[in-house]
Amino acid sequence: MTTPEYDEWRVRRINDNIPEPSHESSQPIEEHLRVVPSELEILKQDFERKNAELEKKIEHMEEEKMNLRLDVLKKSLSDSQNEKGELENRVTELE
Repeated sequence: MTTPEYDEWRVRRINDNIPEPSHESSQPIEEHLRVVPSELEILKQDFERKNAELEKKIEHMEEEKMNLRLDVLKKSLSDSQNEKGELENRVTELE
């Protein structure tokens, strides 16, 4: 059993330990409740950004690869045409 004085003292002591908000640095409730992204979310965003960059690089390299293949095919076709011309010249010489 406690005395009324003790109860009053205890209530005052508990209430004194609760900080009162300072009106000088008060923030709007939206700022106060603003969600700060977690480290995992930040890492996820970084991963997605880097992944997008790599996808663009891969796409560019695939285009470059296709262009190189076309160049090789053009060179091969040109070589074949030159060889055909040389063979035709030999055939006409032999006739």
